Amino acid sequence: MKTIEDALNNNLTGLYYGNRLILPLNCWLLKVIIEDDIIMDFSPGSKAIYLNETESFTEIYFKQFKNLKEAVTKYESIKLIAVEKDKDIFDFKNHFKLVVHLEDEHKVTIEKTDEDILFIE
Repeated sequence: MKTIEDALNNNLTGLYYGNRLILPLNCWLLKVIIEDDIIMDFSPGSKAIYLNETESFTEIYFKQFKNLKEAVTKYESIKLIAVEKDKDIFDFKNHFKLVVHLEDEHKVTIEKTDEDILFIE
């Protein structure tokens, strides 16, 4: 299982295809912000998102978008609040605020935000 720390420390990149985002890590997602949408329902019946987790990566399907690259411009990003699988989700010190950038050629970069970046809590 790949952790958030592994992905950040090793500058691991992900992928995107259509409405599918593939992250090189496993985590608990608490919130996803894309465009003006704040997604907090990750249940199987969610109308906004579908999650699929494998041993080495996590897939996020954004149901309301056909193509992420068209929805998220180069000046925007997808924001995530995530927690490592083996950490206490109720301890705010364990919450990672991540920014996912869609690059060219289906590449995704992931970075931890600093305090200067606006992040809806």
